[in-house]
Amino acid sequence: MIRSIISGGTVVDAHGLRVRGQEVSRVEALSDAVFGFAITLLVVSLDVPQSFAELIALMSGFVAFGATFAQLLMIWYVHYNFFRRYGLQDFVTIVLNSVLLFVVVFYIYPLKFMFTLVFSGVLGVGSGPAPSVDATNGVALMVFYSLSVVVVYGVFVLMHWHAMRVRDKLGLDALEVHLTRTATRYCLIWVLVGSLSIALAWFGGIRWVPYAGMVYGLLGPLQAWNGMRGGRLAPVRTEPPVVT
Repeated sequence: MIRSIISGGTVVDAHGLRVRGQEVSRVEALSDAVFGFAITLLVVSLDVPQSFAELIALMSGFVAFGATFAQLLMIWYVHYNFFRRYGLQDFVTIVLNSVLLFVVVFYIYPLKFMFTLVFSGVLGVGSGPAPSVDATNGVALMVFYSLSVVVVYGVFVLMHWHAMRVRDKLGLDALEVHLTRTATRYCLIWVLVGSLSIALAWFGGIRWVPYAGMVYGLLGPLQAWNGMRGGRLAPVRTEPPVVT
């Protein structure tokens, strides 16, 4: 339902890719349900606060919840764009999508734990009580978080590579092939940065864990470069696009 409203029945998206998945498939419906379930898991408690103190305690986790929700929404948006643009429902896509959904649900808890630790324990921003983490567990925590990032966006890389592999069947033109490669690089940048974070934490030890976290700051300039490169080198479509 959400995808149907957002797509609005358009033929071409804002980037120039033809919309092949205008109807919500069963694969997408299941995926949206899993993403909704993952968001539900972000809530500390589903019980209505019985006192003002309980309400304040619940609201104190709002910052970490917001940051976690934003990152989950970024993952959902990549997923949404993929199925909207290519409309694939073959066996390979279903398998990769199943792996992605499994990791997303599993990823929620370390994701929120990490953001709560950063905002409350490190920055001192009201995000509820800071999680209890022994210094010796810092390496494992960073590796566990970054590994989840690598797997999630690694699956997206494989999904886009699969779309490229069947590009003749999909009828991708030169512009769509270029945009698909740009989207693949977007996901690959996440994989590379996450892998660098794992390497710094694993080989550098506890002293390098802060740097393993700060390395995610590279995402901004790298993604900006990818976007500018994609826009600069994009071929011009000479004929009106028609969905086949």
